[in-house]
Amino acid sequence: MSAARDAVLGRIRTALGPDRPAAELPPLDATVPGLTGAALVERFAERVADYRATVVTAVDEHALRVAVDEACDRHGVARLGVAPGIEDGRVPAGVTRAPVDAATRDDVAALTELDGVLAVATLGIAETGTIVFDGGPESGPRAASLVPDVLICIVDAASIVASVPEGFARMGALVRESGRPLTLVSGPSATSDIELQRVEGVHGPRQLEVVVLAPGA
Repeated sequence: MSAARDAVLGRIRTALGPDRPAAELPPLDATVPGLTGAALVERFAERVADYRATVVTAVDEHALRVAVDEACDRHGVARLGVAPGIEDGRVPAGVTRAPVDAATRDDVAALTELDGVLAVATLGIAETGTIVFDGGPESGPRAASLVPDVLICIVDAASIVASVPEGFARMGALVRESGRPLTLVSGPSATSDIELQRVEGVHGPRQLEVVVLAPGA
């Protein structure tokens, strides 16, 4: 084992070279230089879709309600957990709105009985397609975005940043302001076993539906 390890590390050292300056390494945000407006939203949607999530862009509140309704229909959602800060107009008329809470173990256990959850993201990162929830009124408690099988997420285009460094700067400010833990979601929950068989829903939602509210909506 030691010989194999030494061989692998030796090849890495040879490939990198002994004196390669750090300046030659690309910056973290090199993939999204100067993206703003519609281009930024498009990049975010592309990256989220890469994770096998369903992404829809809504041009206004009416289109958003239609997109949420269609997402519920796709997954047979009849009992929808809704973060407490989300207004009734964003909840489809054909589903039963259920409150979400995670103050006790019984509350968390009750989340397993929901068909899905509707939450509003606090932040989106275009470079990685990452969605951030801050546990506030529109995001709902942390367990709500992790326990139910279907997560329907609304992302306001105004909350999308281009790069990971920008995202972490915003997240740092959020934590300092609220003191709440953040939840980062990059696609539906998935992992692979030793035979590389993909298994979804192991430690989070099996289905991720994202509705992006377009700039200026």
